[in-house]
Amino acid sequence: MSSLYIGTAGWAYPHWNGVVYPKTSGAGRHPLDIIAKYLDAVEVNSSFYQFLRPELVRLWLKKVEANPRFLFTAKLHQRFTHARILDPKEISSFKDGLIPLLGAKRLGAVLLQFPWSFRFTAENRDFLIRLRREFHEFPLVAEMRHDSWMAEEGIGTFLDYRIGFCNIDQPEYTRAMPPPSFLTSGIGYVRLHGRNPRNALGAFDRGAVRSKQHDYLYSEPELGEWARRIEQVQRFAERTVVIFNNDAGGKSFVNALQLRALVTGVRGSAPKDLRRRYPVELSEFGPAYAEQQCLFPAA
Repeated sequence: MSSLYIGTAGWAYPHWNGVVYPKTSGAGRHPLDIIAKYLDAVEVNSSFYQFLRPELVRLWLKKVEANPRFLFTAKLHQRFTHARILDPKEISSFKDGLIPLLGAKRLGAVLLQFPWSFRFTAENRDFLIRLRREFHEFPLVAEMRHDSWMAEEGIGTFLDYRIGFCNIDQPEYTRAMPPPSFLTSGIGYVRLHGRNPRNALGAFDRGAVRSKQHDYLYSEPELGEWARRIEQVQRFAERTVVIFNNDAGGKSFVNALQLRALVTGVRGSAPKDLRRRYPVELSEFGPAYAEQQCLFPAA
């Protein structure tokens, strides 16, 4: 059974203040302090939109030092996956931003996130292979939202080129990828987007409707379904990463805590404000030791 890492997609959410994070915190405190205190992983969203600065990434590493098993995963920049522009200088800049994570052995995976329109065709298959070759230094995982990639030749491409298959949970719509439990490389990867129908057709955008798209709280029975799938993936994976992308209202954080408790049988601690917001879901979760004193001393 592989090591399991559970976390959230992103952390820089203003709407998490007063929900996941205290409204006011001590000087110099960073959201990653809280993330690493309660969870095992986080997916970097910003790498999809901008090239990461190595010095910023090194700062992130310092913020999670207290959790030796904490992992980062990062999205491949949209210039590569969506615009399909593979400029050597841009590729080099992207790689430079992730080298600190790779060197610190904190990089769980690099996610190639494709839109629903990216269907299985010979051309798209060749492009996926080209990305594998361009970014061969990294452990790659690809998220496909169109079910055509479940064809034998599609899955075979993942296996042949050692690309991890991202198992996703998403709203139902035409030719949407169903919730599978595939393992095509040493990395098991799961992303749960919620089942809000506003998130249909693979929108998942950054606009004003984003909070509504990601406004979904998984029930315990729904988490139980995924716990069984994750167990299947874990059996032969070197490591398995589970990321919740339903960030509205801190729901991704709640579900991450719930899933970990469901899988391990141990209900740990949860942030104080989050327990207040979700008293039923987190009723059996306690406070972290000296939570306020350690993380957020009085100003």
